[in-house]
Parts: sequence; structure tokens; C-alpha cells
Amino acid sequence: MNFDKNKLISCIQKLGSKKILVIGDLALDEMIYGDAERISREAPVLILQHTKTKLILGGASNAAHNVSTLNNSQVGVIGIVGEDYHKNLLIDTFKQAGINCDGLICDKSRKTIVKTRISGSITTSITQQIVRIDRQSKGFISEETENKIIEKINELVPLYDGIILSDYHIGTLTPKIINHTIGIANKLNKIIVADAQRELWHYKNITSMTPNLPDTEKSVGFEIHNEEDLKCAGDKLLEQTNAKSILITCGADGMFVTKPNKEYAKIPVFNKSEVFDVTGAGDTVTAVYSLALASGIDPVYSAIIGNVAASIVVKQFGCSTTTIQELIDTVMKMGDFYERNN
Repeated sequence: MNFDKNKLISCIQKLGSKKILVIGDLALDEMIYGDAERISREAPVLILQHTKTKLILGGASNAAHNVSTLNNSQVGVIGIVGEDYHKNLLIDTFKQAGINCDGLICDKSRKTIVKTRISGSITTSITQQIVRIDRQSKGFISEETENKIIEKINELVPLYDGIILSDYHIGTLTPKIINHTIGIANKLNKIIVADAQRELWHYKNITSMTPNLPDTEKSVGFEIHNEEDLKCAGDKLLEQTNAKSILITCGADGMFVTKPNKEYAKIPVFNKSEVFDVTGAGDTVTAVYSLALASGIDPVYSAIIGNVAASIVVKQFGCSTTTIQELIDTVMKMGDFYERNN
């Protein structure tokens, strides 16, 4: 597709003015690093000498973090923490990122969601992940906790310009919470975007959603092999959700935007050769795309900005973020790329 570089830069410059609320499965990524020393005598496993531990916002928290670096921390979260060791680590990490966590609910019956990645290296190699340990509770939250979440939604949604429902299917976003949030957002004319991995038809009457290709295929019931299939899938999701637009992320094949009345846009991926780690890239796309929509930018240009942001964060290890200046600098370099691909 063709795009106007000056218009795109102008759009990016608008991103700092709107406030975003993220509701969903808030998580902490605990990154533990060490130098590989030797094989253990106790078991055939590596012994690592610990070098550092890094705490990163993951899951729905990563979406909030991506917004905060673009709009000067005008972002809040609603979600669950447990009464455990990682609760305060998550809260402290939110505060360091400038994210308002007044919407956190403590549920003693559940675990704070933590994904611990242990990575090792030797002097002659890059760092490689060895194992991941997940801490999370199964099943939906209790009715008592659900009601507390709804109280927070009623309190906080009016204070924000856009809402992101970030559903990792770990139990925070119950059908009641999803429907209530969409209802109040529409009543107050707020932008509301869903990022979910399955059962996309639950998100009716939203502004938009950002499923990836495999999750789209599961929801529409057929495999996607070409652009015609993407058009059919986008149209079906529009019909199922009554959304105003659909953004399907297609990995190395870029993105595809569908709008009502058979309007489509294929967006090629940028910087395909410089991918280092795709962890959290989907959260980045959803965050930036949602912030752009809330800033009054049309879905296609919002998706392009999300695409540019993803091209930046995949160069870094683990969940990462970008800034308005980085986006502008990248756009200045990418004009020739899009001209070559159209």
C-alpha cells in the first residue's frame, strides 16, 4: 500500500495527548540471567552463575507499558494481584513505569501472574532462554472479585479516552466484565479495542480488535492462505463482533485491516531481517494501534504506526517499548521500503 510519510509523522505526533485504560490479565516477566559454568553432578543440567534479574511488565501489563512511553504515562490498569511475594514486585514495576495502578484488586485466592524466564550464555555465544516457569491461577475469578473489578470499571473508565481489553485467558476477563466494559465504553463514546486469543465473537460492539493469524483462523473456522482468505476472515469477524474495524496481524507477512463496506488494506512488515525476539510484539501493536485510534487516527494509519512500533521492539530481548521520537526516526527511514514493496 502507499502512504503519506508526512501524514504518518503528523499522526505519530498526536499520540501523546490521549489517556488509555488497560483491563485484563496483568503479568510480571521475571528475567533471570546467568553465565553457564558447567554441567551439574546432580542431574544433566547446566549450572548458571547468576548475573542479574530484570523485572519487565508482561501480558496486559506490557500493553500498558507500551502506552506509557508514548503518552507520558497517561495510562492506568485494572486487574488482579495475589497476596504473595510477586505482588509488590509488580506494583513497584508499574510505579517505575509511571502507570496508575489504583485499579488493582488483591485476591488472596489467586496468584500474581508471573512468567519467569531463565537464560544463560557463555562468552562466545548470545544469551539463550533455557526454561520458563509460569505462576498463575486457573479458571475465572470469583464473583466477589468480579464485582470489585466492575466497581473499578465504573469508577475509572470515564477518566480515560480509550480502553484496551487484554485477554490472555487467565481468568480476569469474565463474560460479565467484558460485556459491562463494552457497554459503559460505548455509552461514554470511548474507543475500546480487544486483544484476545480465542472466542473473538464474545467481543461484540467494540471499536476494533487485533487477533493474530492463528487465532483468527480458529475463530472464523477456516485456514487463511492468501489475501482473498484474509478478506473473508476480516468480513466474518466484522459480522460476528459488529466492530468498526479489524486488524489481523500476520507475523512475517505484515498486517491486514478490514473495515465495513469491503474496505481492505494490506500492510507489509517492516525490518523483517532484524528480528531478534518477538516476545510482547502483539501487545505493542495493540497498545499503539489503540492509542492511535483514541487520538482520532483512521484504522489504516493506526495499524501502520503499530507496525512501525513492532519493528522496533522485536530488535530487543523480552517485552519492550518504544517512544514517539523512535517512531518518527524509523518512519524517516522506511519510506523507500514501502515504495519498493508496492
